Amino acid sequence: MTDYKFLFILVLSLTCTLPAFSQVKDTLKTTQVTDTLERDTMGIPQVTDTTKLDSVLSPIPVEDSALRIRNLNPYFTLHVDSTLQYKFDINKDQSHYFWFLNKPVVGLKIERNTGLLTFKADKAFFLSGRLKYDVEYKVDLGVQNLDDPKDKIDTSFTILFFSTEIIPSKVKPTVNNVLYIDEGDSINFKLQCEDGNFPIENISMTSNYPLKTLSTITKCGDDFRWTPPFGFVKSTDTDKQRTVIINFIGVNKFNISDTATVRIIVRENINYPQKVLEFEEVKKNVQLYSNRLKATFMELDKGVKRTKGTRTTFDLTSAASSLGGTVFSSLPTDGQKTAGKILPSVGVAMVPVRESVAPPKTAEQNSATLVRNSIKRLEYLLQNNQLVGDKDPQILTKIQKLKDELQQIQVQLIEVPIIEIGDSPEELDRYFNNPKVNKKYRMKKS
Repeated sequence: MTDYKFLFILVLSLTCTLPAFSQVKDTLKTTQVTDTLERDTMGIPQVTDTTKLDSVLSPIPVEDSALRIRNLNPYFTLHVDSTLQYKFDINKDQSHYFWFLNKPVVGLKIERNTGLLTFKADKAFFLSGRLKYDVEYKVDLGVQNLDDPKDKIDTSFTILFFSTEIIPSKVKPTVNNVLYIDEGDSINFKLQCEDGNFPIENISMTSNYPLKTLSTITKCGDDFRWTPPFGFVKSTDTDKQRTVIINFIGVNKFNISDTATVRIIVRENINYPQKVLEFEEVKKNVQLYSNRLKATFMELDKGVKRTKGTRTTFDLTSAASSLGGTVFSSLPTDGQKTAGKILPSVGVAMVPVRESVAPPKTAEQNSATLVRNSIKRLEYLLQNNQLVGDKDPQILTKIQKLKDELQQIQVQLIEVPIIEIGDSPEELDRYFNNPKVNKKYRMKKS
């Protein structure tokens, strides 16, 4: 029993001494680490406080010597009639530095000692054109040490101005909205633009008739060039003129459009080069038909002349027979008297022979007279309807007059056989203007 009491007291004493034993063990362990640290550092001071250890092992702070602008704003946007105040700050004592602007916007200032940027966006700057809306202005900014010229900064920032007042851009042609032009003439004018807040970037063109212009309209400053062709005005158009409506539509970058309308009234005009050629063609046809009539007249006149000669021969023969009978009747011999009785009968017999061999050609005579009159009429028309210069205002009337007269004469002579030209025009003119021929067709005094 006494042995058990001794063991119980021994276990109880050991239990009470365990915490103290743990502290002793930890102390020995710390001492061992400290001794090891002292042997490895080789001369580094012995440190037991962890706070002091952190201060020894941290890097030594180095002073920031580079000059910097802490609050540089690279972009400013201002409303018209607003005020800007912005103070730039650097990482050093500003009393040793000064600020400056290079090529500043009109009205933009900076305080050289404090770096305070000030600006009042006065509307007068924009009305006078010294500043513009929606244009990015680049401003060079600098700060420099008063004592050390090398200690400086050169940078830049951008400033832009806008306005809530909308000024529309307009398309402005350099002509009135109503133009008059003749066919064949040219029209040329420039398309200008009145710029507002947002300039016109593209221009398109529409018209009520398809037009073949000499230029392309795409932007402000382009030229509109157009020549209405001959025949553009149709016979169905009122007052012989046609109205062309052209719309020029300008669009800005926001697809806001402005339309300028120009009305071009095209009047009918004469195509003189073509009409001169047409006149020469009609004149040539008239001259050709006149020469054919001269050849026809020559044949008719020659036929009438031959018939007249034959009839004259028969008349002379008949008269000679009658006169011979009278002469022979007065002779003394019977044979001569007998011949005098026969010869008058021969003269009388010659009359039916004459009518049978050479009947009178009254129709041919009348046809020759009609053809001759037609030739004279055509020559008068050609002489009276000559062109006065290359741009005779009566060219259309003269052409139509020659066509109508030629057609009328052709209808009038439709029953007269017209022959082809065999002789030269010079020979036909020589025969037609022969005085002996003219004498037969000349009016005789009674």
